[in-house]
Amino acid sequence: MSVEPRSPVERDIIEMSLESVKKGGNQHIVRKDDDDEKLGLLNIRAFFFLILWYIFSAFTLFLNKYILTTLKGDPAVLGAMQMVMTTICGFIQLYIPMGFYKPVKRDGKPPNFWRNMILVGSMRFSTVVLGLVALKYVAVSFTETVKSSAPLFTVFISQVLIGEYTGFYTFLSLIPIMGGLALCSAYELSFNIQGFIAALATNLTECMQNVYSKILISGDKFKYTPAELQFYTSISSVLVQIPACFFLIDFDKAEASMSGMMILSLVSNGVFFHFQSISAYVLMGYISPVTHSVANTVKRAFLIWISVILFGNPVTFLSGLGTIIVTVGVLLYTKAKEYDHNRRELRDHYPRDSDPTHKEV
Repeated sequence: MSVEPRSPVERDIIEMSLESVKKGGNQHIVRKDDDDEKLGLLNIRAFFFLILWYIFSAFTLFLNKYILTTLKGDPAVLGAMQMVMTTICGFIQLYIPMGFYKPVKRDGKPPNFWRNMILVGSMRFSTVVLGLVALKYVAVSFTETVKSSAPLFTVFISQVLIGEYTGFYTFLSLIPIMGGLALCSAYELSFNIQGFIAALATNLTECMQNVYSKILISGDKFKYTPAELQFYTSISSVLVQIPACFFLIDFDKAEASMSGMMILSLVSNGVFFHFQSISAYVLMGYISPVTHSVANTVKRAFLIWISVILFGNPVTFLSGLGTIIVTVGVLLYTKAKEYDHNRRELRDHYPRDSDPTHKEV
């Protein structure tokens, strides 16, 4: 028994048949949410919230730098204030959506509601605390270099938790994206084993938080709105953070640095942090966890260059080369994801063992 290879004509017939299957048949009844997710960043709302996420992330980052360096603020106080403010703003946004989401009337909370909220809230808290520990021992650039591996972490976590398929070419396209960001921030590396472990753990908890949040926002039976996820996970994070603050905060230093400008900066920073977080949650509803991780990597490269422009940080050859590689990597990722998606659909609709074009001899 042997199988004849498909001729070019037969392959063309299969591809045209696939297109007709996409356009007709039983697939014309598709949920709007599914259509939105297939469009990804081509959806105008998704792209709009991507831009908002980048803008609010930049505001948060620069206020972080101003508070910690110019005002000599305490990192633990800054982290605690961010979670308190996002809890307050999240409560307001439960009742005033501000165009971020469509309100949903609830008859009650789903099973395991508080378990899910505490789990994601603990991840958010752990990400903040581990990030602060990493900054204590190593330079910001080293932390960003370690975080450049986030897309790779997300691929494996998405596969385990939600069974998301990542094609071979899509996987390969992540390499220049991660390598490019590493080059962008490699000019100021400093190694310390405690800082390295903390940065790696921050990466892991952030990726797990994003994938698990995606599960909750895109659930089949119960979809959490971005405001619900933001508010309830923030409450959980604050509850976990309260006892930890007694060990993390230097109260004498915090009291000495407190002033009217410090309070105003902390409140403003918390508001920006809230909108940064909820924009990211809204975006999760439109794109996959891996695409979200890639967008986060591009955002880091973008913020590195914004800091170069605003703060006059030195520009190196590696920084420029890394930015170019990240840009090329994103373009490759877009094409590779489309190519792998088309190949998978072709295999699903025309499995080799049931293909009528196969002939036995």
